[in-house]
Amino acid sequence: MRVTIFGSGYVGLVQAAVFAEAGHQVCCVDIDQHRVDKLNQGNIPIFEPGLEDLVVRNIDQQRLMFTTDSTQGVEFADILFIAVGTPSNLDGSADLSAVRAVATTIGQQMASDKIVVNKSTVPVGTADEVAAIIAGELERRADEHLQIDVASNPEFLKEGAAVSDCRSPDRIIIGATVASTLATLRELYAPFCRQRDKIITMDRRSAELTKYAANCMLATKISFINEMAKMAERMGADIEQVRRGIGSDPRIGYHFIYPGLGFGGSCFPKDIDAMLSMANTFQVDNYLLEAVRTTNAQQKKSLVNKVVARYGNDLRGKTFAIWGLAFKPNTDDIREAPSRVTINALVSMGARVQGFDPKAGKATAQVYQDVEQVLICNSKEEAIEGCDALLICTEWEAFRAPDFSHLKQSLGEPVIFDGRNLYEREQLQRYGFEYYCIGRSAIA
Repeated sequence: MRVTIFGSGYVGLVQAAVFAEAGHQVCCVDIDQHRVDKLNQGNIPIFEPGLEDLVVRNIDQQRLMFTTDSTQGVEFADILFIAVGTPSNLDGSADLSAVRAVATTIGQQMASDKIVVNKSTVPVGTADEVAAIIAGELERRADEHLQIDVASNPEFLKEGAAVSDCRSPDRIIIGATVASTLATLRELYAPFCRQRDKIITMDRRSAELTKYAANCMLATKISFINEMAKMAERMGADIEQVRRGIGSDPRIGYHFIYPGLGFGGSCFPKDIDAMLSMANTFQVDNYLLEAVRTTNAQQKKSLVNKVVARYGNDLRGKTFAIWGLAFKPNTDDIREAPSRVTINALVSMGARVQGFDPKAGKATAQVYQDVEQVLICNSKEEAIEGCDALLICTEWEAFRAPDFSHLKQSLGEPVIFDGRNLYEREQLQRYGFEYYCIGRSAIA
C-alpha cells in the first residue's frame, strides 16, 4: 500500500521506516529542507537503536522517500498520517498548530478521497477538529463531493526500543467507525498481526484518551515507587527488596516500578500536563495526576538533596562527575532529563560539573555551551578525573560494572551518589566507598 506521513520526527520517522520495511511504499513530508536532505542521504537526526539501518535499506530499495513538497505527499497516497509534534503551551495544554496546519494543507490539496490518520498525541476531540478543518477547506474549494474520513491511531513507542515496539506492537489502537476505513487500516497493519490480531477498534475520542491514559498510568507507577522509596529510606527498609516483593504480584508486575530520579523525556511530563489541562477544560478534578507531577518534580532533586546533606549548600571548589545525561538509556534525548535539574542545582551552588553520556553528550554540550562550570567529556573515565564525587543519573549498561579500584583512585574522595541503584551496597562497602542511593540506607 502507499502511505504518506506528515512529520519526520521521532514518531513519524520510526513509523515510516517500519511501514517501508513491511513492504509498503512510504513518502515522508517535512517542512525542514535540511532535515529532508539529510534523511534522503541516510543521515538520521536522532539516535534510536536499529533505525538507521532500516532507513538506509528502504531508501536504497526505493520504498521510502522524504520530501518538503506537500502536494506530492498528498497525491502520493490515499492514506495520510499526521505525525507532527504537539509540544506543551505555557499553560500545559497541547500546541496543535502543526496538526492544524497539516489538516489545512490536506484540505487545500487533496484531489481524491482520502483517509487521514492522526498519529500525533493529541487532546480528546482533535480528530473531530481535523475533520472539520479539512471539510471547511473542501467547502471553500467547492469540492464537497470528495470523501474524507479521519481516524485516530495513537503510538505507544518507548524511546530506546521504538523500532522493536513498532515492528512487534503489543496492540494497535484504531479509533474509527467507518467500515471502509477500518478495512483499509486492517490491511495496512496486517503484516504486524501475523501471530495474532493486535488491532483494537473503538471510537476516535476513546482512542485519543487511551494514549493519555496509558502514559499517565505508567508515570503514576514511577511516582508511586519513588514515594515508597522515600518512606523506605526513612524507615530503614530496602526499596529494592520491596520492589521485588510487590513486582511478583501479577496484578502489579515489575515494569515501571524501579526507584530513581523520576521520569523525563518528551512524553510523560507533557502528557500529564495535557491531561490536567483537559481535566480543567472539562471541569474534572484530577488530584492523583497533580500528585504524580509534584512527586516527580521533587524526585528529580533527590541526588542534589543528598549532596547538600553530605557537603552543605556551598559547593564552591567542588567538582562532581555525572554519568548519564539522557533521560533514559538508549536515547540521546535530554528533554526533561533529571541530569539537567542536577547540573543546574550544583552549578547554582558554585560547583563544577564534568558529565559523560554514551549518546547525549553532544546535545548536553549545546545546552551548556555558555556555562563555563560545565564540561562534557568524551568518556566516563575522563569525566571522573579530579572530581570529588560521582553522581549517576542514567542507568546505561556501560555504567553497571565499572572498575571500582580505578574509580576510587580517580576520585578525590570515594563517594558515589547513585540515582538509579545500579550497585550493591555490600560491593561498594568492600571497596571502601561512601554510597548514597535511592530508598536504601547509605554507606557513610
